[in-house]
Order: sequence, then structure tokens, then C-alpha cells
Amino acid sequence: MFKMINPILIIPLIISFFITLLTLPYWIKKCKKSGLLWDDMNKIGSEKKVAFSGGIVVMISFVIGVLIYIAIRTFAFDDVARLDLVNLSIFTLLSVILILTIVGITDDILGWKHKGLSTKIRIFLALMASIPLIVINAGNSIISLPFFGAVNFGIFYLIILIPVGIAGATIVYNFLAGFNGLEAGQGIIIIGFLSIVAYLTENPWLSVVGGCMVVSLLAFYFFNRYPAKVFPGDSLTWPIGALIAVMAILGNFEKIAVFFFIPYIIEVFLKARGGLRMQSFGKPNKDNSLELLDNKIYGLTHFSIWFLKKFKKKVYEKEVVYFINFLQIITILFGLIIFRQGIF
Repeated sequence: MFKMINPILIIPLIISFFITLLTLPYWIKKCKKSGLLWDDMNKIGSEKKVAFSGGIVVMISFVIGVLIYIAIRTFAFDDVARLDLVNLSIFTLLSVILILTIVGITDDILGWKHKGLSTKIRIFLALMASIPLIVINAGNSIISLPFFGAVNFGIFYLIILIPVGIAGATIVYNFLAGFNGLEAGQGIIIIGFLSIVAYLTENPWLSVVGGCMVVSLLAFYFFNRYPAKVFPGDSLTWPIGALIAVMAILGNFEKIAVFFFIPYIIEVFLKARGGLRMQSFGKPNKDNSLELLDNKIYGLTHFSIWFLKKFKKKVYEKEVVYFINFLQIITILFGLIIFRQGIF
């Protein structure tokens, strides 16, 4: 039997949700007034200019919610030994997320005028963001692998697997992007299910932390869904990718997280066909229905346009997003079935 989560812990989730919900309209207004706008590449006409980097608001809301959760644990609960260990893990998680939020904001600002950070700098900074996890000896170096059984990676787990996992999830999550509501929706789905996995694997603290991000993303989604009033930017996509990896490491369910990430692995292979340079956008018609950019498939968004056009004459942006979200949910449900013995 699993312990019920104390109802008081709904407070951090409520606060994270409402900070995002109430702050984003002000952010959007200020971006329009300041000219901090990006082009919506899947549209033409008056809907094309959209407020940039709303991920900043989401991350602030997330961090505040998590800090309130720590305060509740500190002053309302009595398990001191467990408290210290969990709080150390939470602050480590926040350190990774905040580092990559800063990197994402920097890339957003530079990208607005100067094409952003170089690929080498991005990879280097994503690797460096794993240092907080390394210094606390996070995770379990023993991993069960198909055909090999339990393998102890020892020090290589810390110095190789953790940095590669953080950098890989951070960068790859940014590949499947560019459609209204896609990044936020995917974050809600993946982190939402990982939070359930965390609870079922006796990591309730990790499920609450994940929940703070899910509700922040849900509030953001109201403004980011089609037609978007604000874009997430790298200030959202980078820390979301990192959070997925950090939850997997701290919760010791790396295999499950990797399986949930299969659509993004497929995205990498499809992008590789175009030398990792092809954009995910479609080509908008006058009615904002979408066509393939050059009749080739260089990502799941392109595949979705191609596949949906087999069944209907016109395909629209929100339909592509719904279809990709459907594929993600199916992938996750298969993962839950495959790994059910380690979860339930």
C-alpha cells in the first residue's frame, strides 16, 4: 500500500498554477509594448507576431511552488532524517533547472537578434548543468539492461551517463517544437505521467515537484495553445527536458523515462536526414492550413502533416499538435504496460 499524499501539499500546486495564470497576461502585454515579438512561422497575417519567451514566467512559478513545498515539509512534517535527504535532492533539482533556465533565456535574447548560442556552447552548458547531480552522487549506478541484467556502471554513471542524460534530454526536447501548444502539451503529458510513476515507485516528493511543473505548464497552455498569444522559448524547453532527465535519475526510473522519450528519439533520426538543420514548421496556406515545406519528412510534425493529409484535404496546426500528443500518450501507455512490474 502507498501512503496518501497529505492534502496540504495541494497548496504549492495551486500557487504555481495561479502565478503563471495571472502573470502571463502582463508578460504578453509588456512584450507587445516593448516589441519583444517572434514570428509564428505556421501562420500568415495578423496572428503572426507573438510574445516571446513565456517560459520565464513558468519557471518562476515552478520554483516558487517548489520552495513553498519545501517550507511545508520543513515546518509541518517531523521526519527530520528523511527531510534532509529529500530537501538536498530538491535543491539539486532546482539548481539544474535554474542553470538551464538562465541558459535558455540567454539563448532566447541572443536568438531574437543574433541567432542565439552556437551549438558547441549549447552542448557544453547543458553538460555543465549536470554538475549539481554529480556532486551529491545522485541516482543509482546499477541499471538493469536487456540481455545483460543488472550492470553497475560505478563512477561512469556519474561522470558520463548523468551528463549525457541531462544534455541529451535538454537538447532533444527542443527538437520537437515550433507549433502552438506543442512543447507545453508534451511537457504536461510526459512530466504528468512521470509524476504518477514517481508516486507509484514510492517517491511522493518527486511527484509533487513534477506536479508543480505540470500545473504551471497547464496555465501556460491556455495562452500558448492555438492561436498562441505567447511562445515558450528555450527558457521553457531546456528546463523541461532537463526536468524529465532529473526526475528519472533521482527517482531511479531511467528506463521508463527513456521509453517515454521514444517520439523524441524518432525526431532526432528524422532530423538527421536533413543534417539536423531542417525546421519543424509547415508551409501555411492563405487559410492557415499547412503543407510540407518541400514534400519531405524531417520530423514528426512533417510526418503528422503527411499522415493526416491521407485522410483529409486540409490539415491545420492544432490537428498536428493533437496527433503528436496522441502518439506520445500511446507511447507512454505501452511503456506503463511493459514496465508494469517495476511500477505497480
